[in-house]
Amino acid sequence: VGITLACQNLRFLMRNKFELMIAQLNPTAGDLEGNLQKIYHICSRAHSRKVDLIAFPEMFLTGYQIQDLILKKAFLMDVEKKMKSFSKTANPEIGVLIGGPALEGNEVYNAYHLFKGGTHTVISRKHHLPNIDVFDEKRIFSSGPLSEAFNFQGINIGSPICEDFWHSDVANRMTETGAELFISPNGSPYSSGKLAIRTRVMEKRSEESQVPLVYLNLVGGQDDLVFDGGSFVMNPGGKIVARLPQFEETVRVIKFTKSKGQWLADQGKINLLYSNTAQDYRAMVVSLKDYVKKSGFKKVLLGLSGGIDSALVTVVASDALGPENVCCVRLPSEFSSKGSLKDARDLIDRVGCSEETVPISTVNDELKNALSNIFDGYETGVAEENIQSRLRGLILMALSNKFNMMLLTTGNKSEVAVGYSTIYGDMAGGYNPIKDLYKTRVFEISRWRNNNFEDWMLAPKGEVIPNSIIEKPPSAELRPNQRDDDTLPPYEILDEVLKGLIDDDLSVRELIDKGLDEKIVKDV
Repeated sequence: VGITLACQNLRFLMRNKFELMIAQLNPTAGDLEGNLQKIYHICSRAHSRKVDLIAFPEMFLTGYQIQDLILKKAFLMDVEKKMKSFSKTANPEIGVLIGGPALEGNEVYNAYHLFKGGTHTVISRKHHLPNIDVFDEKRIFSSGPLSEAFNFQGINIGSPICEDFWHSDVANRMTETGAELFISPNGSPYSSGKLAIRTRVMEKRSEESQVPLVYLNLVGGQDDLVFDGGSFVMNPGGKIVARLPQFEETVRVIKFTKSKGQWLADQGKINLLYSNTAQDYRAMVVSLKDYVKKSGFKKVLLGLSGGIDSALVTVVASDALGPENVCCVRLPSEFSSKGSLKDARDLIDRVGCSEETVPISTVNDELKNALSNIFDGYETGVAEENIQSRLRGLILMALSNKFNMMLLTTGNKSEVAVGYSTIYGDMAGGYNPIKDLYKTRVFEISRWRNNNFEDWMLAPKGEVIPNSIIEKPPSAELRPNQRDDDTLPPYEILDEVLKGLIDDDLSVRELIDKGLDEKIVKDV
């Protein structure tokens, strides 16, 4: 036995080839069995390829973000059982790296686990816990010590977990302890421009360490986040030699060769990146598709007014789920223009989704009559306008409940920010695909979709949103001849103010100094 082990160790020391399978996959938060089955499936594929090691992203076994589930002892016990079961049944010839929690005494870590030959070892515990924007990890996880490199079949590997790779101290500790390769599991959610920022940070780590790195990210939507994948492999000096596609589940084998005492990744396939607009659009499609699917729905419905917002939501939903799974409901009132009704009809014909029409005028008249004694003597205004919006919300929710279709809301970020999207009306529903788009961006993306088509889009190719919808002045159509700019500044100005206040945290004075009108800024 001693001779056999010595020979194996010598073989590992002399090796100059190493194959790593990386699994850029879409887990579901809390679905331990479903996520574990994905792991087993990939392991069976790896056996036929005879790879050395398989890597899954951050917190893959539990899904991410897991939030308060991690605080439940019963959940952590279930995680332990799944890990023990996997350790006993995993292929003894292949190592597997899986992200998941580690319960050690009273501490719970966001950790990376190595399974090999019936053994299970925690090889990395997240040290830097993000607690900004969408992250709340300091509340639910303990900060781990600076992890060291671990040896796998003669190769020293460092595995900084997501945020840890954005700080030099973790990577430095791993290189100090002999890391010849980095495998970094990530659960990095998408935001516009995020991929370029990640790449710059990884270039810096690559230059500092002078070892190859694998950046492995989750993909898919979970709750209000979407993970864009885009995993990549980088050789020393910041040269990307392989990149996986964005927003798609992908499994790929990365080959490494040792030459002159240094491991380097072989040149592999580099998937092209989408434009910023295409990334934003696909993020909406993927997040909507997964939110609906992971919530247990198959179909969606929405109120289609003939305006730009509901038109874009219709197309996003149709690209995500297929037009046959999208129901557009027209809810005309006495103030609905013939042009809007025609535009809604045209959009439905172009996209091919199903439709229903439920006029609200009669119900609206009955409600106004019921309130007439109380409202008598008061000027007609916002209250009467919002009754129409809330009647539409009531009808749409009734259809949603009756036919088990998730109701989508259609308020853009500009309208929601200034209260121009009615609570219990436009805002009634389960999910809003355009919640992160300012109004001007809604127009930009609508034009982009009319001029671009990819094979993952399930709606038809071409001008799916009629140009008349894009060009007409926006209106809520809740009173005669109403236009949005009767109440709001032009959207080009409104959005500039909102971006300054919300995205850039600028003060009123700073916005005025940029040349914006003082009254408009203060009103907004």
